[in-house]
Amino acid sequence: MTDWIRELTDKERESFLAFAKQSSSPIQIYLYSRFMGYTGSIVDCDEWVKSKFKKRNFVALLEMEIDSMQQDIAKLRDAIDMGIVKQDMGASRIAMMQKELRGSIKQLNDEKVLLDKQGLILAGADRAIREMLLIFRDDPIEGPLQEASMGVWTKIFQEES
Repeated sequence: MTDWIRELTDKERESFLAFAKQSSSPIQIYLYSRFMGYTGSIVDCDEWVKSKFKKRNFVALLEMEIDSMQQDIAKLRDAIDMGIVKQDMGASRIAMMQKELRGSIKQLNDEKVLLDKQGLILAGADRAIREMLLIFRDDPIEGPLQEASMGVWTKIFQEES
């Protein structure tokens, strides 16, 4: 991956590195690199991204938050059963906590759907653009077409983010 990045023009390298820094999905980074001519594996791309950019896994954070909320609800139920918390107060707290839990679960689901949607759209765009560039290979329009396709790729990514 590092060798491939060195072979890019300054403009392409700057564009790819900015995209890789901004994107949280290794699949999107891989698709973008393939669009730019990378022929290596997704594993190599993922390892390179992990070594160069520290990415937070927000899905894992939400999953841990959900687990923690479930444990808190279970502890509150135990406290109600043992008489530490009054039943009417405990019931309202449990209802409030369950509402918050459902909100976190919905947020996690929405994040996963969004990432899946983005990945599918970008994969389709990648395929269409690469096929178009293949058709016009060695044609005078190839250079401008490649520049235009970079703009299209960026616009699609920004609209789907």
